[in-house]
Amino acid sequence: MNTDTEKPLVNRVAASSLITINLEDFFPKAEVVPFDLKPFLFMELIVKEKDFREAMQEHDWAQYQDKVLLVFCSADAIIPMWAFMLVAASAAPYAADVFQGDAEAYYKTAFAKALSALNPADYDEKRIVIKGCSDKPVPAAAYVDITRLLQPYAQSIMYGEPCSTVPIFKRPRKLQ
Repeated sequence: MNTDTEKPLVNRVAASSLITINLEDFFPKAEVVPFDLKPFLFMELIVKEKDFREAMQEHDWAQYQDKVLLVFCSADAIIPMWAFMLVAASAAPYAADVFQGDAEAYYKTAFAKALSALNPADYDEKRIVIKGCSDKPVPAAAYVDITRLLQPYAQSIMYGEPCSTVPIFKRPRKLQ
């Protein structure tokens, strides 16, 4: 029922100058695995240097090949700094990365590092949508970081989907 007087359907979102940034694109690719020091402690309380060193030498580090190792201790114990360093040195030939902390802290750090590689000047005077809903655990800090990074350059920043956005920032128009 298309007549000459009807206008063709136009996808105004696709035709707009909006740039969509999906923070999931910055999500770390490597599998993240925990490494709890608790089983390597004497009575799950203290680090005995000789025993700990032997345990690190005997541990199968190859199981962490190309994975991110999250090193932490679930026991309420005082862990000397050298113990974390020894784990990092032992895992280094296998692991893609070694991080001291939990997954939440790791993802915050990984996103901050990935976003720091962006050139914010590439977004000068652009209208940007930071994609909302995510299938991966993108930390709130990543949304804060991208806003902080792009605000000095962007014409506007919105959150959500191009068809339904929440305005976050809009640069005032310059007087001609």
